[in-house]
Amino acid sequence: MNFYSVKHVAAAALIGVALGGGISKSWAGIDDYEFQLVQNAIQKSDAAIVAVRLVDKRSGKVVPDAVIFAQRVDMAPDGMEMMTAPIEPLPSTEPGIYRFKANLMMPGGWRLSLGAKVQGETGSLENKLEFKATR
Repeated sequence: MNFYSVKHVAAAALIGVALGGGISKSWAGIDDYEFQLVQNAIQKSDAAIVAVRLVDKRSGKVVPDAVIFAQRVDMAPDGMEMMTAPIEPLPSTEPGIYRFKANLMMPGGWRLSLGAKVQGETGSLENKLEFKATR
């Protein structure tokens, strides 16, 4: 092998490593996403609106078009996990924001549990978010 061939092989190898490393770091996994509450305190009501955003933790950007297949709200933070309330999804008012109407009949600690599929990802995202219902 002459000097130019060795130089070209070394350069190609460095480019391959750089590109391969960059590609592997850009692959997302379901653990790269999380739901976040829009508000941590919500006024108690039989038609309270609970809003969450789905965020890509790597970029901080919101993620639209997730398919939420499970939602539950209960009073687990106050030691009453069996105290659940009716909850139903509402239309989104902006991309990446998911809204629910819940019957938060008592002030105190509440937990919103969500299960979702993120477009283009394998596996399911599951998050449990705690918030307060105020008087």
